[in-house]
Amino acid sequence: MKVIICGAGQVGWQIARHLSGEKNDVTVVDYNPDLVRRATETLDVQGIEGFASYPDVLARAGARDADMIIAATHSDEVNMVTCQVAHSIFAVPRKIARLRSQSYLDAIYADLYRRDHLPIDVVISPEREVAEAALQRLAAPATFDTESFMGGRAQLLGIVLEEDCPVLNTPLRQLSELFSTLRAIVVGVRREERLFAPEPEDQLFEGDRIYVFAHTEDLNRTLEIFGKTIRKQERIVIIGAGNVGLAVAQALERRTERMRARVIEKNRGRAERAADALERTIVLNGDGMDIDTLTEAGVDRADAVLAVTDDDKTNLLVAVRAKQVGARMSVALVNDPTLVPLMAALDIDAYINPRATTVSSILRHVRHGRVRAIYSIGDAEAEVIEAQVLSTSPLAGRLIRDIEFPEGVLVGAVMKGDKVEKPRGDLRVEEGDIIALFAMAKDVPEVERLLQVSIDFF
Repeated sequence: MKVIICGAGQVGWQIARHLSGEKNDVTVVDYNPDLVRRATETLDVQGIEGFASYPDVLARAGARDADMIIAATHSDEVNMVTCQVAHSIFAVPRKIARLRSQSYLDAIYADLYRRDHLPIDVVISPEREVAEAALQRLAAPATFDTESFMGGRAQLLGIVLEEDCPVLNTPLRQLSELFSTLRAIVVGVRREERLFAPEPEDQLFEGDRIYVFAHTEDLNRTLEIFGKTIRKQERIVIIGAGNVGLAVAQALERRTERMRARVIEKNRGRAERAADALERTIVLNGDGMDIDTLTEAGVDRADAVLAVTDDDKTNLLVAVRAKQVGARMSVALVNDPTLVPLMAALDIDAYINPRATTVSSILRHVRHGRVRAIYSIGDAEAEVIEAQVLSTSPLAGRLIRDIEFPEGVLVGAVMKGDKVEKPRGDLRVEEGDIIALFAMAKDVPEVERLLQVSIDFF
């Protein structure tokens, strides 16, 4: 497949990294020569310097015979015009655009823009994606990462193992025997900054950050087994009333269960707009770093504090201060993946990586065939891929124990009909089943081959 990626920032680079690694013909376009050079020197891609919306630039990038264009520059307007030019002049079959402005999104989701007027096949909204990720973090307060799969019937949980975890130093094989009815499996372990797919004889140690794939009905039991207590979230404080913070507050207001939310926003104009848009949520105009403001917002009694300003360092510091004041849980929005290792040292419970969330969303639409969901873990170190098994797949009709998966691949679950089953060795994978696989980045191409999905994008 021939793909043009417009924008060579973190999002564009990560998408190019994934697609070029899967032997697609990828061309990266950016007006910044340094970003183009970085992409061509570190990835197997072609690079074009220039403005992505210019017809001559797209022509040099090979738009006349491209299968797809992904517009992920920092400008909404450039992304929209790029898709329009790709459609009108080059007839590119599939066009994906990243849009951030709420005004554009409101119009698009209200169906005011139609395909014949603004030819974008898929709109990716980072703010909406991040707001949804934030709500998932709040719904699972004992985890540092979480994502839903299989129509909400299964969940990926990121859990930090502490000294009171009752299953420390227990081989995973023995863990499966002790809790034979538990529909959960450890698919990934991060130990001393190294992420790997564990073997049955591997043990878990204090400080490990593990990824568990679990049936939704077994979530509470799974968390208890790994030493986590279940707390009900009733008091939430949101730092930052931008698009993400406002979207989270509005979503909390729509919930039927009782939940008290307060918002702190430093910019007075933005605070006033948030106050007008919210009905039951108290909005405070103040600095989230100020102790008096935090106290007025009731951070000392908060079940969770969500720091979602547009500055990573502010989010980290606010999250730390909130925990010092007395908040039970702190979640920070962090764009820079190099800051993620600081989370544990700073006692920050969970983080949201907007770039990883956006990349996962775009890849889900790029691999359109039988792939139903993709979630990128860490700095694109691994993926959880949910896909339907085709009749042509090497998986179809075989027992799990007989399938030769790469070392970095583990089965999280198999859904037959509407029933999610734990991946036992004697479980047979059939055509039409939905399978969830944890795969290290280097093994994703082999997973694509096993699923027979890389040939079916449209």
